[in-house]
Amino acid sequence: MTQIYHYPPDLFNLLVQTIPLLCKSKKDTLNFLKGSGISYKFMSDVTNQVDLDRNSIGKAEIVRTVLVRINEDGDTSLRPRRELLKRVTEFENFEACWEKDRLPAKALVGEIRSLINVKDSFTRMKEEREKQVRKNQEEYLKKAQEKEKQYKEIHSIKSQLYNLFSFTDAHKRGKELESVLNRLFQAAGFLVREAFELKGDNSEGVIEQIDGAVEIDGELYLVEMKWWSKPIGAGEISQHLVRLYGRGEGKGIFISNSSFTKPAITLCKEFLSTSVICLCGLEEIVMALETDKDLTQLFKEKIQAAVLDKNPHYISY
Repeated sequence: MTQIYHYPPDLFNLLVQTIPLLCKSKKDTLNFLKGSGISYKFMSDVTNQVDLDRNSIGKAEIVRTVLVRINEDGDTSLRPRRELLKRVTEFENFEACWEKDRLPAKALVGEIRSLINVKDSFTRMKEEREKQVRKNQEEYLKKAQEKEKQYKEIHSIKSQLYNLFSFTDAHKRGKELESVLNRLFQAAGFLVREAFELKGDNSEGVIEQIDGAVEIDGELYLVEMKWWSKPIGAGEISQHLVRLYGRGEGKGIFISNSSFTKPAITLCKEFLSTSVICLCGLEEIVMALETDKDLTQLFKEKIQAAVLDKNPHYISY
């Protein structure tokens, strides 16, 4: 009922039929309307007409005339329109009606109640649909903005990564690679921790350096990154495997700009009997960026190949 701003034709006609039955006299009808908060300006002429010549106008005409005016008054008369509906739908004292009008009045009031309930139900349904549409639009816009932000971030990372090829300082280039790939992991949504160091308990200083850690499918992987001109051998791989051994069933990813030697790959295959290690070429990551491939999917494919096929050096393209 609170959602009805104007009386539609079906409700309007029902009110015109019902209100005269609820009131015994024309004075009662005017008082019923006045009690709903309807401004006197909408009723002054019909009130005077009743006072001067009560037989010149009927109760139904009084109601129709006043309702037309408040209906046309728009939002200004919203409150009295609602109050009038409230008074009609909550009417219970049918004993105050003329005896012949009691049953028809009860039936009409019931019909108005049903009509309002139906209209309110449709209004609520419509509001819920509109609310859901707005929510969907907001979620879509949020996702689109996040995707656009991610696209810009990855584009920036690509530029930073490609710029590394112009570095002549190998050490600086290696450290920068850590920063770039950690940015990339973060943009992909699975970076847990950037490069960090572990120090000994007895003032030994730094005893371990980790280039990064990522979480994939609920599992943590320690990441090692290298940009060397020569292939990565078993010695370099061993250092990373020792870190994983030291963490029980620690899992790892080794990313390199250069290739991996056969002994290094063989060592990783042997490690697969204990835990998981994946070897990844920087070229694979570049290809993923160029083809807009999801980085998470790239590593999931490599992890699956390592676990199922005992292949730590699966090439994803």
